[in-house]
Amino acid sequence: MKKQLTEEKVFKDPVHHYIYVQDQTIWDLINTKEFQRLRRIRQLGTSYLTFHGAEHSRFSHSLGVYEITRKIISQFERNSYPDWPVEEKLVSLCAALLHDVGHGPFSHSLEEVFDTDHEEWTCNIILGDTEINRVLSAVSEQFPAQVAAVIQKKYPKPIVVSLISSQMDADRMDYLLRDAYFTGVNYGTFDLERILRVLRPYKGQIVVKESGMHAVEHYLMSRYQMYWQIYFHPVTRSSEIILRQIFRRAQELYVGGYSFQWMPKQLKCLLQNTMTVHDYLKLDEALVQTAFAEWAEEHDSILSDLCERFLNRHLYKYITLENPDEELLNEISECFSSIGMNPDYHMEIDFPFDLPYDVYRPDKKEGEKKEKAPILLLDGLEDISEISSKSDIVRSITGLHQGQYHLYYPEEPLKQNIHRLPDSLRKLFKLE
Repeated sequence: MKKQLTEEKVFKDPVHHYIYVQDQTIWDLINTKEFQRLRRIRQLGTSYLTFHGAEHSRFSHSLGVYEITRKIISQFERNSYPDWPVEEKLVSLCAALLHDVGHGPFSHSLEEVFDTDHEEWTCNIILGDTEINRVLSAVSEQFPAQVAAVIQKKYPKPIVVSLISSQMDADRMDYLLRDAYFTGVNYGTFDLERILRVLRPYKGQIVVKESGMHAVEHYLMSRYQMYWQIYFHPVTRSSEIILRQIFRRAQELYVGGYSFQWMPKQLKCLLQNTMTVHDYLKLDEALVQTAFAEWAEEHDSILSDLCERFLNRHLYKYITLENPDEELLNEISECFSSIGMNPDYHMEIDFPFDLPYDVYRPDKKEGEKKEKAPILLLDGLEDISEISSKSDIVRSITGLHQGQYHLYYPEEPLKQNIHRLPDSLRKLFKLE
């Protein structure tokens, strides 16, 4: 039986103003140590090195996703829409709240180096020996598995999954508004209240009333701008590259038998791929940055330099390359090696389509991962259509790819050895 709090709890929030909690289960989940850990994980990873205000946490984002989901469901229930399964409210709210609980420090960079998956860790936490599992199990024995199934996108009712995983889900709507607020830009703002009013449950899926198409266009344009101006920002990419290289160098040294002056148990488990849920939950950004501060004084010059760069924001510079060919890259690599640089760590080609973010596309292309459900419009005749078939604005941005190749490198060694560089590379790196 779903229990209600005797008194509604309220969180003040800079994006949604107030976040309301009425369910005892939600309140108990928020107070678990696993959920509280999200206060120590930044929402935007290394973006704070580019946008100094981007210090917000996955804790505040998770509360925001819960609140948007709560508002959507409340609107469905208030209007008594027959296609909304009212019995699915609690599982939807719990999945919204917990969808990011498995994120690690600087999550996406860590995932890339160690081949981990935050959604898998989320489900391990939900199903494991944790406070979260005990709170969910108090609802019913099957309830933790039901919440995990929503996050895994395997829940038998797609309408529940689409609340937190679709092209216009509560997750995306919150992080766009929240990230825009904390980075100090206006690109991510859109009319959330209007969108919430035009959402409809319809034949097992969530659709948008056609009269709300313009609000959705605004949302998609905001999303497009945020990706290119914030998430794909080349300076942020530089800090992410250095972060990945720190993890990669530490792993390479550990496997090679290097004796670290300081190595916490949790990072040792990460490097040797023996991480348990208990170990993983002790990983946060405070621990990782403490390790970086210690590793900045390690005897390995590459690791110490990378850590010093990350901690003190001495980031790699970058140049734009139109279509880097193998011959040019080999020339750069050989030149770097000749002046004492390590091409494995001192040059990296980056193209910003490997990020976990993506711009809106109505369908997936061959060879790509399964795309999230598209945005569907519902007209007065109860016909549904994908939004780009009705909107010139959406159609115009779905095919835009303005990414550029960037070559990242430390500038200081090149300046110190400028006389040893061929004229072509001095010109390429603008050292003339």
